[in-house]
Amino acid sequence: MRKPLTVAVALLALTACGGTTKSSTEGETKAPESTAGKADPNAPLKEGLKIAYLPKQLNNPYTDVEVGGGKVAVGEIKGEYKLVGPNDASASSQVSYINTLIQQQQNVIVVAANDPNAVCPSLNQARKAGIKVVTFDSDASKTCRDAFINQATTQGIGESLVKMASELAGGSGEIAVLSATPNATNQNSWIEVMKTELAKPENSKLKLVKVAYGNDDDQKSFTEAQGLLQTYPNLKVIVSPTTVGIAAASRYVSASSYKGKVAITGLGLPNQMRQYVKDGTVKKFALWNPADIGYLAAYAGAAMSSGQITGAEGEKFKAGKLGEYTVGADGEIVLGPPTEFTADNIDKFNF
Repeated sequence: MRKPLTVAVALLALTACGGTTKSSTEGETKAPESTAGKADPNAPLKEGLKIAYLPKQLNNPYTDVEVGGGKVAVGEIKGEYKLVGPNDASASSQVSYINTLIQQQQNVIVVAANDPNAVCPSLNQARKAGIKVVTFDSDASKTCRDAFINQATTQGIGESLVKMASELAGGSGEIAVLSATPNATNQNSWIEVMKTELAKPENSKLKLVKVAYGNDDDQKSFTEAQGLLQTYPNLKVIVSPTTVGIAAASRYVSASSYKGKVAITGLGLPNQMRQYVKDGTVKKFALWNPADIGYLAAYAGAAMSSGQITGAEGEKFKAGKLGEYTVGADGEIVLGPPTEFTADNIDKFNF
């Protein structure tokens, strides 16, 4: 576990939109045998490491903050930072970029998978070539990466989403989910936890009527939010666990007759959501500091490439300003829990 941080940093680490996944094992490719050897926690971090970031898509406000944190960390460790990626979040759009990064002989590939399995053959080719693969925000199958940087536990995020929805709905009524893509591993994991939580007796009066998909596209998410409200006239809450979706849904509701009648919550960026909190459209939402996810991923990749860790459970490494972390089961490294943002605290955050 990470050492205790200052209150300010701990609060920042609570905001975000990426996530963990219960990745399907269907279509997985067998991982290459490990050539990592034994970890040497005292090994120095290598300088000049080539660390490439491949997010789900470029020009996404949340992604921009994440990879910005990675760029800072790569600079601190005197490495070479590279950013590549598609403009769409489709399942196969990342494969060609991975193949190019292999040819460029990167030392570390940091990737947020659009699909847990579509990227596996290419990622395992990278690993066979000696490249360390760190997933962040949205995991790939554990058979084709070395470590996964998770914003918070899947369970914790799913529970938080249901808690906020229940509070906003007054404990009963219809709710809907506005997700990213149907294959987004983080989104699907959180939604599964939500369904489990909603099946509990204490949430029996809440009804999930629909899971819609905006494909992390602003206009499609806007249209899907509109469709949900027209299709379900008794809807009380839209839960959007994606920064693009929650902002689009909030924009629609803020200028419609549904304002004050239908609540919007989920995972969003404070700077993106501030106006909707200020005008009363949104009472509460949650996240972690996305810049810290990208930052932690760089240090984890560098620690692996330098031989400090192999990705085995229990290994420890230092991540700059964030302090010490411990590798968990299946190579998972958890940044920290999510925090709620309301009118009372949103002005304390700037990202």
